[in-house]
Amino acid sequence: MQHALSQELLAFLDASPTCFHAVKNLADRLDEAGFTPLTETEVWELSPGSSYYVERNGSALIAFTIPMGGIHSWRVSASHSDSPTWRVKKLDCAEDKVFAKAETEGYGGMIMPSWLDRPLSVAGRVLVETESGIESRLVHPDRAVACIPNLCIHFNRDLNNGMKYNPQVDLQPIFGAAGGSLRAVLAREAGVKPEEIVDADIVLCTREKAERLGLNGEYFMSGRIDDLECAYTTLWGFLQGRGEEEGRGDVWVMFDNEEVGSSSRQGACGTLFADVLSRMEESLGVTKEQSIRARTNTLLLSADNGHATHPNHPEKSDPANPVVMGGGVLLKTNASQKYTTSGFTGAAFSAICKKAGVPVQTFANRADVPGGSTLGNLLGHQILMPMVDIGLGQLAMHSAMETASCADAEYMAKAVAAYYNTPTSQPKDGEWKLGL
Repeated sequence: MQHALSQELLAFLDASPTCFHAVKNLADRLDEAGFTPLTETEVWELSPGSSYYVERNGSALIAFTIPMGGIHSWRVSASHSDSPTWRVKKLDCAEDKVFAKAETEGYGGMIMPSWLDRPLSVAGRVLVETESGIESRLVHPDRAVACIPNLCIHFNRDLNNGMKYNPQVDLQPIFGAAGGSLRAVLAREAGVKPEEIVDADIVLCTREKAERLGLNGEYFMSGRIDDLECAYTTLWGFLQGRGEEEGRGDVWVMFDNEEVGSSSRQGACGTLFADVLSRMEESLGVTKEQSIRARTNTLLLSADNGHATHPNHPEKSDPANPVVMGGGVLLKTNASQKYTTSGFTGAAFSAICKKAGVPVQTFANRADVPGGSTLGNLLGHQILMPMVDIGLGQLAMHSAMETASCADAEYMAKAVAAYYNTPTSQPKDGEWKLGL
């Protein structure tokens, strides 16, 4: 499992330059596993013991298995598909006497200079006019089509003393010489005429392949590790669920737009999870009381990466809780509840990890450094399930190229597989019964 999972993860990262590609690739994986695709606009006829998945906006994906014998609890893992990048505002290049230029705007809190002076491609979806209406097609030219050139040191002698970047000025890409057409390139990729493209969701993406790193290949580098690493490994664990426990529904969900606040219909603040859960409950004839009891009798995993202690800046991390890459799954805690982990939920997850032989590390921010919200924190506004925030340690989060540990990816997959195969219940508030 070890070598195969690592290689599969790297291949997935390479094949998923955007959230749309990530959804397509993981939906294909669900197809292979025998899951039935659904659409939100159709009538759902769900059968106990059967497995399904549904997309929203082509950028969020949820998979689930209908339990046998009614419902007494849920098992849920959540991650997200998006990463910081640069969104192309429109396909038609701006007028310029020298360069072909298409303006971009930042998506998420990226490390801006990491995008400079490297070969870039574009990827996403184009909306194509057809005889029957509008059709979405994925595009990703397999070549460098753009770059964002730095200002040379001769024009800014203080460049190495700190640079304040203006994204409207300093981070705009060039797509070649004047007269080039990004629309035409994407039309060829989509197999249509340029005038047939009605609109598009296109972003810049790096050209570097995911690659193992280190004297013993213990690390790997790639774009979009946050949070596609968690998305892939939690799905791997979800698919290992044996479904032996009657009355328990298994769910895996990958939201979009986490990097910009999750406040979209396909984000964690949207209704995707709640809508699917309600339709599952309706298919089972679940009463309101049964619904509340089952949701209470649940442990939800909110999986998003965290910061490993930086080798050159250890002072930025909590000195009492250093995070080591390769040291195991992170249990993320925050006194202000930006992370949902409590002693109660953390204890349950730690016990499951111990059963699986997976080491656990505590992640906490310095007391003088505020942390950000996660999927769990936002989901808790509408779905009142006990939750635990977990993740994997990485370096250079939100850089165009990030670094993480091969061993940690394997630890996460094992931990989540154990989670989906461990009977768990709450006989009373503050008490877990674990089938270990």
